[in-house]
Amino acid sequence: MARTNGAVLKRCRALDIEPQVVGINKKSRRNPKRNTRKLSDYGMQLREKQKAKFIYGVSEKVFRNLFVRATRMGGQAGWNLLKLLEMRLDNVVYRMGFASTRQQARQLIVHGHFDLNGHKATIPSMELEVGDVVSVREKSRKNAFFKNTEQNVWNQMPWVSVDPEKLEGRILSEPMRDNIDYPIEETQIVELYSK
Repeated sequence: MARTNGAVLKRCRALDIEPQVVGINKKSRRNPKRNTRKLSDYGMQLREKQKAKFIYGVSEKVFRNLFVRATRMGGQAGWNLLKLLEMRLDNVVYRMGFASTRQQARQLIVHGHFDLNGHKATIPSMELEVGDVVSVREKSRKNAFFKNTEQNVWNQMPWVSVDPEKLEGRILSEPMRDNIDYPIEETQIVELYSK
């Protein structure tokens, strides 16, 4: 599994996104007038792709494979790509509020703290479907991390429901474009890959 261990705030400044989008609650000392150079069309398209990869924490190979799958699905390829990224297990665990960042969600999944429909799930890239139930394993509920999680504010999305007492969540429907509050222009990504 490839990991990026670089400076998160520096990467956020380069991609022109706020650190809170990635789950980091630090203040960026970004100077908005620092970069006045105009980007070309290719530069804007590349930046949008890099933004999506950085926010969801996927490598180039995985992102490319997801794009190929998204183009084969019916409908708009850009929206299908975002839907596939949102329905990954690591993103769903993050969206349900069990982890503060997607990287933390991936680590918790790999360490075996979650069940998917009653079976142990250790692969963060698993694609979930409507009706799937994600829950914290019985042995992991005694962990101090999950005891503190019960008191956290749940950043629920309308397409998932979470029961904080049982430490489980259910996917109610597929995410809609309005539910994704990230500054990603998926049409730019489609234009980049269609060259």
